[in-house]
Amino acid sequence: MTTYVLAIVGIALCFDFINGFHDSANSIATIVGTRVLSPFAAVCWAAFFNFAALFVVKTAVAKAVASGFVDPAIVTPNLMAGALLGAIAWNLITWWFGIPSSSSHALIGGLAGAGIAKAGFAALATGHGSKWAQTLSAIALSPLLGAFFGFSLMVLVMNLFKKAGPAKVDTWFRPGQLLSSALLSLSHGGNDAQKTMGIIVGLLVSVSPQFVGETGFAHFLYVPDTKTIPLWVEIAAYTSISLGTLFGGWRIVHTMGSRITRLRPVGGFCAETGGALVILGASSFGVPVSTTHTITGSIVGVGASTRLRAVRWGIAGNIVWAWVLTIPASALMASVFYLAIQAVHPL
Repeated sequence: MTTYVLAIVGIALCFDFINGFHDSANSIATIVGTRVLSPFAAVCWAAFFNFAALFVVKTAVAKAVASGFVDPAIVTPNLMAGALLGAIAWNLITWWFGIPSSSSHALIGGLAGAGIAKAGFAALATGHGSKWAQTLSAIALSPLLGAFFGFSLMVLVMNLFKKAGPAKVDTWFRPGQLLSSALLSLSHGGNDAQKTMGIIVGLLVSVSPQFVGETGFAHFLYVPDTKTIPLWVEIAAYTSISLGTLFGGWRIVHTMGSRITRLRPVGGFCAETGGALVILGASSFGVPVSTTHTITGSIVGVGASTRLRAVRWGIAGNIVWAWVLTIPASALMASVFYLAIQAVHPL
């Protein structure tokens, strides 16, 4: 059992790594698109602040993922393995086609699909502590809030600096965008790495009777409840997402950084700051919000502040379709993976 559990922990960290390179575009697309940093410098900058979230952001999201979507009583190692493999498969498909879908919702869809395959719809957590209502609401609200903050910040900045020429404004906001990009990367790491923490904790709680009273290495695999997040789990999750960010998601960078709308440093600053504010707010309430949804909405808001035609709405529409499909698609994949694993290795 120990080897199997460690293998699933490894799969969870692989998902976290893939999450990092899949979603790194969220953190770096604007700063690369405005040419404030080179792609290599941008991913190093983003990865550093992904990891720095370990020391700043609390673990409310991790606790929510561990118990807020699937009833902990039905969780098994096979269920978690199926959920992770379904989420990874969808992430890789959307990464290959350059579609900025949500890793967060792929994971949540994976949990739902594997849970339903095991125990029907009764597997879904619906009582006190359920995060379904908040998360499904956030699918609609996060891009809208991102757009609102991006638009509002851009309008405010344009009014404050209306007497300055565009070149001078860009000169002032180039260093400012370093700060806004750091804040966005911090918020990204603080929300997304915790989803993997929640999966690992949910897994370890499900097998806690196997490790109670153990000494040595196995002692670290004992987690008594979903409110306990071991330090080693935090460090492993933040390290994995940071390493993933270093590899970057270049296909998605192109879509996010230039195809939705053309950004200048001042626009990048407003988009990143607006997105970061929404993500940090969601993290404080334990809501696993989509960083992809949020920053895309923020970029759209910044583009629309100049003129509506500045936004390529057809591309934005294709991205929306990816959002709509993510949860059911990853749920279907996860259910297939769970049933296959259960057939080979019943638990």
